[in-house]
Amino acid sequence: MSLLFLSLKNVWQNRLRAVLTMLGIAITLLAFVLLRTVLTAWNVAADYAAKDRLGIRNKVAFIVPLPKRYIQTIREIPGIKEATYLNWFGGKDPKAEQDFFASMAVDTQSFLSVYDEISVPSDQKEAWLHDRKGALVGAQLAKKKHWKVGDRVTLTGTIFQGDWQFQIDGIYSATRKSMDSSTFFFHWDYLNESVEERNRDQIGWIMARIDDQGKRSDLSQTIDRIFDEKEIQTVTMSERELNLSFIGMVSAILKALDLVSMVILVIVTLILGNTMAMNSREKTKEYATLRAIGFLPKHIASSVLFESIFIGFFGGVLGISIAYPLINFGMGKVIEENLGGFFPYFHTETWTIVLAIFLSIGLSICAGILPAYRASRLNVIEALRKIA
Repeated sequence: MSLLFLSLKNVWQNRLRAVLTMLGIAITLLAFVLLRTVLTAWNVAADYAAKDRLGIRNKVAFIVPLPKRYIQTIREIPGIKEATYLNWFGGKDPKAEQDFFASMAVDTQSFLSVYDEISVPSDQKEAWLHDRKGALVGAQLAKKKHWKVGDRVTLTGTIFQGDWQFQIDGIYSATRKSMDSSTFFFHWDYLNESVEERNRDQIGWIMARIDDQGKRSDLSQTIDRIFDEKEIQTVTMSERELNLSFIGMVSAILKALDLVSMVILVIVTLILGNTMAMNSREKTKEYATLRAIGFLPKHIASSVLFESIFIGFFGGVLGISIAYPLINFGMGKVIEENLGGFFPYFHTETWTIVLAIFLSIGLSICAGILPAYRASRLNVIEALRKIA
């Protein structure tokens, strides 16, 4: 009889305990995969950021605007293919003020050139470009709000007070994960003409495409040096760094989630370790008998480790079998539809599944080391005497 077969047989000697342990492992791994999916979904904009885009903002803070005239200076810098500017609007749907979605005023003439991952039908694009009050809406947001091309909508301003009227001229989809499908874009000119004169000709930040990714650092320094002599200085960074600066606002929450996911792994180890300790104590007679008929200490230790690995592996597979369809085909779609502004892509990545399986096996080995060592150090004579 091989050690693997013996270990597998031992797993089911106490079926209730084995099943409950596997369920415990499955539930904790489900929680682990869910937390890692939340972290991945939150970081997706940074992870998939375009490598050929730079973000330029006010050196003081992101919320402090820049003069609009800066855009022309940046466009004239060698190495800059195209540049556009955006303003955070912060509008809300008066019919559902609790629903968050990003709304931005953009330079329509250059916006789609810089963000070429935005796909919109050509007729809708033309309508949007020539409609002062036109809006371009992400497909996910349009689905959630039941908006369609031609609808007239009203947004209540938070930063820019009042009720703002728009007509939906186009619905876009994103071809890369660097852009979500839950944002509301409209003409910066409409915003600029409607605010008080003292607040006009100011932009939130600038995004620029470069012709050589290898010059990213040099171009960033060049842009900032140009404006060092101006009354308002800039700080230039990659799109990834810019997106990470947004995420930094909730970094404490993300760190807490990361810590909780690690605690979950400790719980898995403790659950399995407790099971293996009880199994080893109950099998004292078996181990003593095996030693008496010629099995070596390493054979006993290997049997205990294999048993721990089997339980951890089966529990891990069960957990993944629940987590993957639950998140990707159930919970994920609900979150994308209702919380697309925060989690535009809520899917469990393949690497998360692979990581969970490897962790379940690795932690099983850790949980089985001490029981395996104790079983291998069993005093055969003393054990047989107690049994007799």
